[in-house]
Amino acid sequence: MTPHLQLIRSEAATAEGQRDLTPAMLELIDKEGWFKLLVPQRLGGQALPLPDVVRLEEDLACADGSLGWVVTLCSGAGWFSGFLPNKFDELLKNPHLCIAGSGSPTGAATPTTDGYQVTGSWAYASGIRHATAYTANCLITEDGQQQTKAFLFLPGEIEIRDDWNAMGMIASGSHGFFANKTTIPANRAFSIDPSAATDADPLYQYPFLQLAESTLAANIAGMGAHFLECCAEIFQQKARPEPIAQLQSARANLAATRAEFYRALDNSWTNPSPRAFDAVSRSSHTLAATTRTWVDKLYPYAGLGAARIHTPINQVWRDLHTAAQHPLLVFTPPQ
Repeated sequence: MTPHLQLIRSEAATAEGQRDLTPAMLELIDKEGWFKLLVPQRLGGQALPLPDVVRLEEDLACADGSLGWVVTLCSGAGWFSGFLPNKFDELLKNPHLCIAGSGSPTGAATPTTDGYQVTGSWAYASGIRHATAYTANCLITEDGQQQTKAFLFLPGEIEIRDDWNAMGMIASGSHGFFANKTTIPANRAFSIDPSAATDADPLYQYPFLQLAESTLAANIAGMGAHFLECCAEIFQQKARPEPIAQLQSARANLAATRAEFYRALDNSWTNPSPRAFDAVSRSSHTLAATTRTWVDKLYPYAGLGAARIHTPINQVWRDLHTAAQHPLLVFTPPQ
């Protein structure tokens, strides 16, 4: 484990205790530019190839589920900067840029003479207390047609609800937020579609669905790898053959599933096609489901000690099962 990942792992319990990422974690994220992994390079971002981003996010989630999740969700929202008008370049060049938001269309936008009036309530905006801007989806009815549009909000235009109270991912700070009759200029409504990209990097031609599925699945895989580390330590102490055999089977099966996931992801990046993207969806769901299955199969072997809240194995078990509730990974993708 690299020094960066060791630092994250060493801060995980403190972060959970204070229900937020620690100053040391946030300083590291800022220094490494992890919130800007998917921001265009012309805006000071890294715009890394997606397979590189996914592998990094898996490592971060293995170090700590909450940090990995916040980096994944906020850098994912940062990807939207590749679809925003150049008018907002100065806002997006902020070296401390962090965009948080929600993909659920639980807001309503009413067209006005020069923009929209937005009212809505959105849930689960991971990392929102560290955000410098926010995004949210709204339903709009124009010319008798209903559609969904994404909106960019600035500080002061939304209010945060202190309502994140899940059993796991506690330090992710995934609070909700709301807006009430907020006036948004027309140029802060944008579409997420390759044809609407305002940056030429191939990253913004990749479909959002598979970008989201692959990054979330990698988080589940990273937490699963951490869980197996915890099991190995406990099972060695118990020295019983059945748990050790099951752990070996889990390692082999998950290694094969993970390899197939990255084959599909890498191929979709170098040879993009509808068929390649469908393979990413299938392998992402398979990786998440297989990880959950093995974690639940191994957990009882860890004994009552694993039920103690303030233990690494209990924290990663709670984090994984909270993250795995994300609807993108629950429902089987169409064949």
